[in-house]
Amino acid sequence: MDVEAITLAGIRDTPISVDEVLAAVEDPRAGGTAFFIGTVRDHDQGRGVARLAYSAHPSAEERMREVMEKVVADTSEGGRPVRRVAALHRVGDLEIGDTAVVVAAAAGHRGEAFEACRRLIDDIKAEVPIWKHQTFGDGGAEWVGAQG
Repeated sequence: MDVEAITLAGIRDTPISVDEVLAAVEDPRAGGTAFFIGTVRDHDQGRGVARLAYSAHPSAEERMREVMEKVVADTSEGGRPVRRVAALHRVGDLEIGDTAVVVAAAAGHRGEAFEACRRLIDDIKAEVPIWKHQTFGDGGAEWVGAQG
C-alpha cells in the first residue's frame, strides 16, 4: 500500500479550507478527483437544529489515518490505485451552514476516485470516535456519533 497516498488527515477546531484539501490530493497521475463536503444543516429527522458541537476522542486523528490506510489499500487492489486521499473533520461549536468535514480522493479514473471518496466518508463516520451534540429548536438535545 502507498502510505504516501494519505496527504492530509486531521481533526481541527478551526474552519476547514476546501482549497487546502483540493491541493492535498493534486497528482499528475490522477484523471479524476472526487470530493465530499459535509455541512451543518438546520434540521435532523424532522426537527429543527438550533446549534451543534462536535467533540473527538484523543485517538480520533490516529484512527482516521488507519481508516484512510485501509480505504487506500482496499480500493487500490486490481492495479488501478488511488493516488491521493485527504480528510479533515471539524470539532467545537459550529453554526448552520458551516463545513464540518471534507474528504477527497484522486485516482487515475473517476470510478476509483468516487469509490474511494464514498468509502472514506462512510468509514470515517462509522469508525472514527467523533461525536455530535445537537440542540434542537424545541429545547431537546441528543448525542450522535461513531461507536469507534
